[in-house]
Amino acid sequence: MAQSFLVFLAAAALLIVVYAFLVEPYRIEVTHTSVDAPLAAPLKIAHVSDLHTSGLGRRERQLLRLLEAETPDVILITGDTLDRSRDYKKIRPLLSHLRAPLGVWLVRGNSELDSSRRDEEAFYSQLGIQFLTNQARRLRPDIWLVGLDGELDKPLKLDTALCAVPPDAYTIAAFHLPAFFDKVAEYVPLAFAGHTHGGQIRVPFAAASHLPRGSGRYVGGWYTERGSRMYVSRGIGTSLLPIRFRCAPELPIITVGGATT
Repeated sequence: MAQSFLVFLAAAALLIVVYAFLVEPYRIEVTHTSVDAPLAAPLKIAHVSDLHTSGLGRRERQLLRLLEAETPDVILITGDTLDRSRDYKKIRPLLSHLRAPLGVWLVRGNSELDSSRRDEEAFYSQLGIQFLTNQARRLRPDIWLVGLDGELDKPLKLDTALCAVPPDAYTIAAFHLPAFFDKVAEYVPLAFAGHTHGGQIRVPFAAASHLPRGSGRYVGGWYTERGSRMYVSRGIGTSLLPIRFRCAPELPIITVGGATT
């Protein structure tokens, strides 16, 4: 009896490992939410984060199919496009396929800050990507996008990024580290971040076990602070180990100007 139970446990453990390595990392979940905002017309945003891509593989092709089906107005990439090799050539196949009517916008994450290119802006421009580094740009007459980067222990260049934004514009902030929200919340009504991978491995009945430095108190989903809202994506790729468990990769689709959810 005891031996049969041990065999059962071993088989169950093997199935979990196979699932965590071969199934869940490639099962991108599309999440839809809406945020109320005083806009002339709704804005549909596809929030892409933590790609950690090494080429145009199975997961990347699935992402492209999902984006094509969703037809967002804007694609917003909140950093960590590179894999461990930090090879920019590997991100070119995927990024070159991304298109949206109001642009594809990218801010740096850890991986980009650790190995940034001298010609980084030109590199992204060749791929049709709008690169924001502590800058603000107009998406529409009534909407501005602020892209922030920075390291946790260094001052956030928020004043530099916000100085060009008209006072009556609806402002959206994009950055990689969710912990920045504590400093950004009072200045913008809406923000997007990544970095956490949602914990990546979620053991039942336990808190997220893999939250990198810079996550702060944020794991994934919606957070509200001082009237501002932030969405933290679980991201597309993986870090450290190529596994996910009870924390599938995510493509958040947020419609700004719709009913609040």
